[in-house]
Amino acid sequence: MEEQMDYSMAWLSYRKIPWYPDREYFRKIYVQENEAVIHTAAKELSRAAEAMFDESPQIITILKEAPENSSAGIYLYTDKNGPGNGGYHLYEEGGRLTITAEEPSGILYGCFALIRKVQRQQPLKNLDYKEVPDNPLRMLNHWDNMDGSIERGYSGDSFFFKNQELLINERTADYARLVSSIGINGVVINNVNVKENATKLISEDYAEDLKQLAMIFRNYGISLYLSLNFAAPMELGGLDTADPEAAEVRDWWEKQMKQVYASVPDLGGFLVKADSEGRPGPFTYQRTHAQGANMLAKAVKPYGGVIIWRCFVYNCTQDWRDRKTDRARSAYDSFSPLDGQFEDNVILQIKNGPMDFQVREPVSSLFGALQRTRQILEVQIAQEYTGQQRHVCYLIPEFKEILEFHTCCTKERDTVADIISGRAFPQFAGGITAVANTGSDTNWTGHDLAAANWFGFGRLAFSTSLSAGEIAEEWCECTFGPDKEITEAVCRILMMSWPAYEKYTSPLGIGWMVNPHNHYGPNVDGYEYDRWGTYHRADHYGLGVERGSKGTGYAQTYLEANASMYETIEDCPEELLLFFHYVPYTYRLKNGKTLIQHIYDTHFEGVEDVQKMIALWNGIRERIPEDIFMRVSERLEHQLEHAKEWRDQINTYFYRKSFIEDEKGRKIY
Repeated sequence: MEEQMDYSMAWLSYRKIPWYPDREYFRKIYVQENEAVIHTAAKELSRAAEAMFDESPQIITILKEAPENSSAGIYLYTDKNGPGNGGYHLYEEGGRLTITAEEPSGILYGCFALIRKVQRQQPLKNLDYKEVPDNPLRMLNHWDNMDGSIERGYSGDSFFFKNQELLINERTADYARLVSSIGINGVVINNVNVKENATKLISEDYAEDLKQLAMIFRNYGISLYLSLNFAAPMELGGLDTADPEAAEVRDWWEKQMKQVYASVPDLGGFLVKADSEGRPGPFTYQRTHAQGANMLAKAVKPYGGVIIWRCFVYNCTQDWRDRKTDRARSAYDSFSPLDGQFEDNVILQIKNGPMDFQVREPVSSLFGALQRTRQILEVQIAQEYTGQQRHVCYLIPEFKEILEFHTCCTKERDTVADIISGRAFPQFAGGITAVANTGSDTNWTGHDLAAANWFGFGRLAFSTSLSAGEIAEEWCECTFGPDKEITEAVCRILMMSWPAYEKYTSPLGIGWMVNPHNHYGPNVDGYEYDRWGTYHRADHYGLGVERGSKGTGYAQTYLEANASMYETIEDCPEELLLFFHYVPYTYRLKNGKTLIQHIYDTHFEGVEDVQKMIALWNGIRERIPEDIFMRVSERLEHQLEHAKEWRDQINTYFYRKSFIEDEKGRKIY
């Protein structure tokens, strides 16, 4: 096993590389200009060289591009003809390494790309690599509360807030380093459910702290964003209304934004959750979401700010007896009629599916329906419904499927990735965001392997063409070093983890079989008769929610040919069969199995998959630092016991509903 290391900086925990042949480049770093982000880039290269090579590079300022006879080293400079929009060109020529870009942020991303290559001990000779990020906005949404708690947080307390105060310390800078290293360029620091002191973040009370935080972020090419309380004019300003069409409300927001941007001129903007789960919004005043969002957008427009408006809007008081009202339809019904009505600095943030980050659900039909509105795809790496970072569940394969989904909105360039990047509709580029999975735990993500989701999201947001396997391998080698046995075992664990979790939890897209409130652990009927409006509709004959034209009609909210595909049981993709249709237990799937036998088999298989993960992990014990090995082992053992509980509860429930025996005669209670 390798020497003891401090892994508190995750994939930036650099290890010694004694015999790396290309280390001579790192003895001198030439910087063209005195710009903060480029200076940060040079410092990161220096930090990596000191840790990996015991080198202390000399940082030299040059007045222009390196001349023909300049000495060996790394050259960093902007070039108006270089890659723009955060892109960079990294190449080796004549004994020199050069990173050039149109913008300073591109230089920084290029430096981290170079460091990743060194961590993986890849050769640098004759290197010639250009990369431009696919998405303009690449964000993290933190659901941190100002008392230090985190809503759906599974990695300790907040490192942004404690006791109603903003925390700014060494961990703040460490966080900025980590997110910048994977290409994240925007961070929302507070919970979308804005309440109490969080409403005051836009007041003078926190102006100085936000100014300091924004400066740390700025040096790493990151824009600071805040979640906003739509009712702030009442709660903070003393008005008796928050009506977006009221003159006094518009005036209040204009004055408040002038004050905010005076303190933080480059504040990225604001994230807003309105009219959902008890949050205030324009519906209170019989106004549309476009009216609400546009009012705020006009207030921040003079400062270059944007309003990111969440589409997570639904009626959370549905009666379980009502078979027509469908939570899945809510975002589509609320926002599709408003396409083209939003200001150009409004971006709609759309969850990947129509429900709520389930282990399997269809891509939201809003993608494709909206063709004149900027959109951000929202995913969740916090694993709220996928094991809460106690189970390993590598989500990048899921995100790849979502990004590659064809919406049929155009003949070409019709994928979700095309829409959010602006390739489908160039004037309506948006981006991608993830609900963060970090906290105050030493390893940042509680489960050490959950860091692969954090790293993987950033890398995928920057370059959607990367495969989930490539990203897993890159994360593993940056974290543990280029040890083939470790890489093979860990990547196999990661790549089998999402399918395994799906197998032993919710079958064929049904979802929601969890304990209410904490969303952890099996409870088949936990939400079946609950006011939140999510159902599996299981009875003695079958299960599933009928969302075809004979049911709620949600299938018909998709564009053709997707609407026709989802409309019938025969054409519907089987992994989503129970999301879209009520299906008898005796229905035979394409592999010849009955639905009930599929439920039995997959739940047994899921447990077996976890056992295989444990065997793979145990096989590399001597190659993994002991503290990391033990932490992961403990969580894998918990996952195994929990998977068995899921298997037994789900199989027993449906056996007792259907009275159909398992064909293989296994123990079902």
